[in-house]
Parts: sequence; C-alpha cells; structure tokens
Amino acid sequence: MTSRTEIASELIRQGAIAVVRMADAEKLIRVVEAVAEGGLTAIEITLTTPRAVELISEISSRFGDSILLGVGSVLRAEDARAAIDAGARFVVSPIFKKEIIDTAHARNLPALAGAFTPTEIQVAIDAGADIVKVFPAGVVGMAFFKAVLAPMPKCRLMPTGGVTLENAGDWIRAGACAVGIGSALLDKDAITSGTFEILTERAATLLLSIEQARDRTYQSLIR
Repeated sequence: MTSRTEIASELIRQGAIAVVRMADAEKLIRVVEAVAEGGLTAIEITLTTPRAVELISEISSRFGDSILLGVGSVLRAEDARAAIDAGARFVVSPIFKKEIIDTAHARNLPALAGAFTPTEIQVAIDAGADIVKVFPAGVVGMAFFKAVLAPMPKCRLMPTGGVTLENAGDWIRAGACAVGIGSALLDKDAITSGTFEILTERAATLLLSIEQARDRTYQSLIR
C-alpha cells in the first residue's frame, strides 16, 4: 500500500483501528505486537503518548509493513508532519483543521478528521477528509449514525469513544465504515500483569464481530 487511496481502503477493509496511548514504551511495543498477532494491524499511536514521535519511528522500523501505523490526537499540521517523517502512514485528529488534512495529502496519505455534527462532517468531507472520525461517538450513539447517513449515505464515518468489543458490530450495522477503539480493547490489567495474549484474543474477537456485522453495503466504501 503506497497511496492515500490504498491505505484508506485497507483501514476500511480491516474495520478497526487500535488507539494506543501509554507511558511505558516497552509495554507499548508489546501491546502493538499482541494486537497485531490477533489480526488487527491498523495501529494508531496518539500524540498524548510520551515521546510519541520517537516511538512511531521505533515501531515503524521494527514492524515495517507488517502493521499499518498511524498517528492520532493530532492538533497541528507541524505535528502531523513530524509523525509522518517518523513513519506514520495515516493521520487522525479529534478536530477538523484543513491544514492537517492538507499535510497528510501532500505526502499521499489519508487524513481522518474529527467532526461532531452533520455540518462539520460535510465540511470535513469537502476539505478532503478520507474518513470522518465522529468523536466522542458515545455521546450521540448509533441512532445518530443512522440519522446522518439517511440523507448523506456516502459519508465514511468512524466512531471513536463509546466503542466496545460487545458493540463494535452494532456500530458497523449502524453505518460506520470502521471503528476506533482504545481502552475497551487494551485491557489495563492484562497490560500491567504482562498477559498480552489477552489482547491478542480481544483483537481477534473484535475483528470477528466486525466481519459478522458486515454485508455488501461496505464493498462500495472500498475503492
């Protein structure tokens, strides 16, 4: 995958992005490894993680093309640029800023822009957002997705916040093209105890629920 379109299509095909924010660099790498072993290879390292850009560089060098590595919690174009230089291959923001989208597109990489209302969603799409991250999605719920997609059926919406292993498939059925999932996937007790195989199992469970929820509708989202 070398182009913006191909990477965005792979994110949608996979159906989920693991959102990782941790202070312990060594455990973070183990988390990435465990989640990827469960089949979830789309990994977002948030800029709220200490030394995030350095870790993105290290993870990119270590895992190469075996994972699809992105950067999250991006609030400024210069931070997006630094993360891309370090090896990030997609950019996720909780907000809409056209300059962040433009920075990703200048490197032929997809941008996932944050939005919360139908107007914001359309503004982000008009600015070129490849996927719109609805955040915090748990506040508006799945009924919001269905309502928005009724008059705007071609929107690529990804909920973040409020996604769990139990409801991920329901979000897909409500019209999400993919989901962003963090704490519900990355069990803190498992990480603390070093039982990373639990994360592998949770990642596999998540992907299975998404696969079972999908139907032909989503083939039109993958271009």
